[in-house]
Amino acid sequence: MISVVVLTKNEERDLQSCLEAASPLGDLHVVDSGSEDSTVAIANKAGAKVLIHPFQSFGRQRNFSLDHCEIESEWVLFLDADELATPEFREAALAATREAGGDIAGFYCCWKMMLDDRWLKRCDSFPKWQFRLLRMGKARFTDFGHGQKEGQVEGHIGYLKEPYLHFGFSKGWSHWLARHNRYSSQEARARLDSKRPWQEIFSRHPSTRNPALKSVLSRLPGWPLIRFFYPYLLKFGFLEGRQGFIYCVNLAYYEFLIQIKMSELKHQTSNKVDMISPL
Repeated sequence: MISVVVLTKNEERDLQSCLEAASPLGDLHVVDSGSEDSTVAIANKAGAKVLIHPFQSFGRQRNFSLDHCEIESEWVLFLDADELATPEFREAALAATREAGGDIAGFYCCWKMMLDDRWLKRCDSFPKWQFRLLRMGKARFTDFGHGQKEGQVEGHIGYLKEPYLHFGFSKGWSHWLARHNRYSSQEARARLDSKRPWQEIFSRHPSTRNPALKSVLSRLPGWPLIRFFYPYLLKFGFLEGRQGFIYCVNLAYYEFLIQIKMSELKHQTSNKVDMISPL
């Protein structure tokens, strides 16, 4: 059995499907950060245990969930409301946790990014890995950029290669753009503050390699254009049609927002230094 935790705020559109797909795994938990729609009612109807807690960051919210949810299993899976655990994913997760040795603290999981029912395998550079499945008491989360990564870990982290489905555009492009405008501010600050050893670029662990890569690549002139052409042309994303083109354009725009906000933050910091410098 695996306990499932879903973080929510105004997720009435997606939550029911998410919980229905996850329910065969085990007990369901929803940690809501102040929904103004029917999210909580949907969670209660689905049999999930609901906690209300103000949102500060993804890492802190996941740690709050680990500390306060009445988890019934040794293992916890974190899903977002716009993600679906397929039967194949459920089977793989249950098998992996049954067979895991005592030294396994959790598993990186990957997703299929879906847009208009098309899997963007090439444009989204499948597989991408996030730490989502963990053994209780063996791992914590820490914030990074707009999201989170594993923090303290007691043991090794494995890889669950069967993906779940991610419907990141289920609320429409206006919602996606507004959300990523907020995310870009957090990413800009994180990438500016990140001082990673250059050797981490070559790490085989994505949670170590990706922050280092992002910090370096964000400083390259023309990086947003590279971010478009790499998946669309070099990874053959153009084979994914209109959906692939739209997705790559918007990823490039997101990186453009991060770059200009990084520049703005550096300018603000420079002005503050000038103001406090002695005459």
